[in-house]
Amino acid sequence: MAPEEILQEQQRLLAQLDPSLVAFLRSHSRTCEQAEEKATGEQRPGGRSAEVTGEEPIMPTSASEPRQEDKLEPGAPALALPVTPQKEWLHMDTVELEKLHWTRDLPPLRRQQTQERMQARFSLQGELLAPSVDLPTHLGLHHHGEEAERAGYSLQELFHLTRSQVSQQRALALHVLAQVIGRAQAGEFGDRLVGSVLRLLLDAGFLFLLRFSLDDRVDGVIAAAIRALRALLVAPGDEELLDSTFSWYHGALVFPLMPSQEDKEDEDEDEEPPAEKAKRKSPEEGNRPPSDLARHDVIKGLLATNLLPRLRYLLEVTCPGPSAVLDILAVLIRLARHSLESATRVLECPRLIETVIQEFLPTSWSPMGVKPTLSLHRVPCAPAMKLLRVLASAGRNIAARLLSGFDLRSRLCRFIAEAPQDLALPPEEAETLSTEAFRLWAVAASYGQGGDLYRELYPVLIRALQAVPKELSSPSPQPLALQRAASLLTVLTQLTLAAGSTTPEPRSDSAEASVSSTPSSITWTQVSGLQPLVEPCLRQTLKLLPTPETWSALGPVPTACLLFLDAYYQAWSQQPGLCPGDWLQDMERLSEELLLPLLSQPALGRLWDSLGCCSPLCNPQSCAPAPEALPSLVSLGCAGGHPPLSLAGSASPFPFLTALLSLFNTLGWIHKGLCGQLAAVLAAPGLQNYFLQCVAPVAAPHLTPFSAWALRHEYHLQHLALTLAQRAATLQPVSATSAALYHGMALALLSRLLPGSEHLAHELLLSCVFRLEFLPERASGGPEAADFSDRLSLGSGGDLGCGRGTLLAQACQDLPSIRSCYLTHCSLARASLLASQALHRGELQRVPALLLPVAKEPLLPTDWPFLPLIQLYHRASDSPSGLPPADIVGTAVRALQWVLVLESWRPQALRAVPPAARLARLMCVFLVDSELFRETPIQRLVAALLARLCQPEVLPNLNLDCPLPGLTSFPDLYANFLEHFEAVSFGDHLFGALVLLPLQRRFSVTLRLALFGEHVGALRALGLPLTQLPVSLESYTAPPEDNLALLQLYFRALVTGALQSHWCPVLYAVAVAHVNSFIFCQDPKSLDEVKAARRSMLQKTWLLADEGLRQHLLHYKLPNSALPEGFELYPQLPPLRQQYLQKLISGVLQNGVSET
Repeated sequence: MAPEEILQEQQRLLAQLDPSLVAFLRSHSRTCEQAEEKATGEQRPGGRSAEVTGEEPIMPTSASEPRQEDKLEPGAPALALPVTPQKEWLHMDTVELEKLHWTRDLPPLRRQQTQERMQARFSLQGELLAPSVDLPTHLGLHHHGEEAERAGYSLQELFHLTRSQVSQQRALALHVLAQVIGRAQAGEFGDRLVGSVLRLLLDAGFLFLLRFSLDDRVDGVIAAAIRALRALLVAPGDEELLDSTFSWYHGALVFPLMPSQEDKEDEDEDEEPPAEKAKRKSPEEGNRPPSDLARHDVIKGLLATNLLPRLRYLLEVTCPGPSAVLDILAVLIRLARHSLESATRVLECPRLIETVIQEFLPTSWSPMGVKPTLSLHRVPCAPAMKLLRVLASAGRNIAARLLSGFDLRSRLCRFIAEAPQDLALPPEEAETLSTEAFRLWAVAASYGQGGDLYRELYPVLIRALQAVPKELSSPSPQPLALQRAASLLTVLTQLTLAAGSTTPEPRSDSAEASVSSTPSSITWTQVSGLQPLVEPCLRQTLKLLPTPETWSALGPVPTACLLFLDAYYQAWSQQPGLCPGDWLQDMERLSEELLLPLLSQPALGRLWDSLGCCSPLCNPQSCAPAPEALPSLVSLGCAGGHPPLSLAGSASPFPFLTALLSLFNTLGWIHKGLCGQLAAVLAAPGLQNYFLQCVAPVAAPHLTPFSAWALRHEYHLQHLALTLAQRAATLQPVSATSAALYHGMALALLSRLLPGSEHLAHELLLSCVFRLEFLPERASGGPEAADFSDRLSLGSGGDLGCGRGTLLAQACQDLPSIRSCYLTHCSLARASLLASQALHRGELQRVPALLLPVAKEPLLPTDWPFLPLIQLYHRASDSPSGLPPADIVGTAVRALQWVLVLESWRPQALRAVPPAARLARLMCVFLVDSELFRETPIQRLVAALLARLCQPEVLPNLNLDCPLPGLTSFPDLYANFLEHFEAVSFGDHLFGALVLLPLQRRFSVTLRLALFGEHVGALRALGLPLTQLPVSLESYTAPPEDNLALLQLYFRALVTGALQSHWCPVLYAVAVAHVNSFIFCQDPKSLDEVKAARRSMLQKTWLLADEGLRQHLLHYKLPNSALPEGFELYPQLPPLRQQYLQKLISGVLQNGVSET
């Protein structure tokens, strides 16, 4: 090479190297030169040559210098070798050019000129690199074969790198994949990627790649695999959200993070009893391979790979570093949140919990400084305490085993007895550890357990409680300290409830019943002195209410104070040996000094006004699923945090207002004299506007894990507000507007409540939904207005004795019976109802778990008002001999009465049920048996409801062709309906009206073919007069029928006499209209088959012997239901029709003469 070429190549190499590395080498070279100069005293010339000399150590050298004749020519091809192979070189006679490609320079980066998709490439920090980004090669992002000029590595290349024989490369690949997953879950990639990164990784077997990597022998690879597993399973932000809301109203109760959509095998088994299903399912599930399980549930698939014993081995034997330990504990917490089954497997894994407690919750340890520690073993760790708390939340039996079998009492005493600053731990770790200890105790106290610790730690608790006002009054309170104070108040709340709960009677002789009936170890006298200490805390927080920034910084402390007072007065009022005057007087004092002045504060009104902004119902976008949400891997999707104005945001009014309404309900329930004063809170304009938004017909958020969590807290506030309104309505009159609003809100809430809220649904059915005070229309002319409206729409007076107004008035009188009917037929699972009642009533001895059922769907279907009718229909279908006569009529009448009330006065409550679905439910009444529809009350109610469905504003929305909820196929139902009509109707006009309604021209021709093809015998019983037809006759005759098969059936029924005007006037007029339109149609675009059928039908009509039918078919003009026949006739045919008929007749006669 020429010197110029050497310098040029040198500069090119320097540009490709890391500048910091070049600077380091240059500085090292200069240091060596200076040392040489000082030792030898030789003077080296300065200038440019020194610089070149300093760069020589990093120049690439070759074993032999190429000769001058071997230099590459400028025009040489790209694959030419820099040296000429010699014959004497061993094994160099054949040049393998493809193996020398890596020595070539990178091709220039191609700029993408089209919108063609390209392979995603990521940096070593997991960042998505743009296709056009040009990065230097010293960053190490070009060591791949495909698209060598592009920086970054694809997922396929990273997968390939995880199988490298070099452990550092395996660890690097896992580290990069973990970073990619974390950024994907945080939504950093947005719409720049097509598809889901997590789904792609899981489909490629990433889950089992991580599991295999956990069995590696290299600690670095194991740590990287654990970090990647945590990134995959533990969604960032989820745990922070659940921890920050632990002290909310029922904030410790959470939904399990398990898939709500089971596979088809599970869906087919839904109807089996749970015990048999578990027995039959367990062996099958155990035999299914982990890959099959992971496809439906990632956690189940992981547990099937013996993950827990491996994690226990890592913690107990290999003793990984602090970050790996924290990652393992985070993974275990996520596994415990999956379900009761997973939590039990974590608890029962041999030596796992023992290792966690002994190694990471020791009672003695060496003091730690602020500097990072090299090992977490034998050092207290807050995530270890949190793991125990999450396990205890899964069930009372797990909590009891943890307390009794693992000596947790001594650990709780150890970490609660000392203040966080005295724990010889880093400040933040000490605060978090103390907070988690309080939360674990609160969970145990929620089951009525751990009460004996209260006596031992009473001085500590009092001292900590006395320090809360000082912490609140500091200019900048620490969030961790406030979380600890809220957890302390939550513990005291549960202990107070335990002191006030009475011993329940054992329900059976089982061991569980005997455990649940164990009396509480805390007495009222032990907790009666806590209220004077908590009330100053509440006063201190309420002083900060006018300043939003300071108020939002308080976190859950004000909420926890209100919930403690709620539990305190509830427990106080249940003490049998105390004077009621004492607690009533104290309630009056609290109301006068604190609560009633609070209601007049503008700051409280500001909180009510912000309800709509933070509501998931009013803002469904706030509950949008996470960008990487997968059905098989459930997460709350809180990676990006939440804006302040959201239910989970820092400025959310929901936790404080929910706790305030809970306290108001308790005070109003105990002290009836305060109920009216406290109910003034319901008149807040913000709450009224919020209710109006919730009642409005808006689409509810799609049920995702986060939306289920958020909606549950929102429904708590709505239920408490309605309960307070209902209690106030029994003591003082409510305005008609407010009563209707409360009733509409109760109806909407009932159809939205999720599993775990069975008690709330039961309470709504008992109180608000069927409360006469919430139906102001009964006393304000509602029945009379209904009669007047029907008069205007029908155009005739009718019989006022059986009008809709009379039916509505009777329904209001029968409201208690209607409530009993729905309490029977909308009954919820007894075990779930009892568990929900125990949680909401504070019966701690009967609380089975703090883990709620899976939120697959709302407790009640949207068409719950029709539920008694549907159950009658199913019972009749399942029993061939028919239903027993036990009050079938009463059930049907009560259900129809309630549906009529809703249709008339609360139509928005049925807006979620399409008109076609309502029609199908009414048809079920006629399919129950052969006599039910003949009852006079049934006839009147169904007729009134049918008239509502046929109103001009409702009828256009009647769509029978779309899928209907709860119905597999409307044509199948209609075929069954026709068969039943043909068998038992005996010409009943109401039955016939329901048969005729789906036969309108705009509905599917399948329904009309079913009648005229398979059930033509039913025509003789369809004697409904034209004047009683609920819809206009034109809806049957227009537009003209175009189905040739149906037209031929019409014509055959007319000609054979199966369809005659005196026994089926409606369909006779319809058939005549369509046949007349068909035989005189002269459309030249018709098919030859249609033209031939038209000529044949017209010829047969001309030759009919029945002069009346012949006159009707040829001279039909327009439909007119006022005439006996149902249509008008032409005195004589129009000229065009006459010419067309004459032409056809002459052709017929000529054919006849020629044949003769």
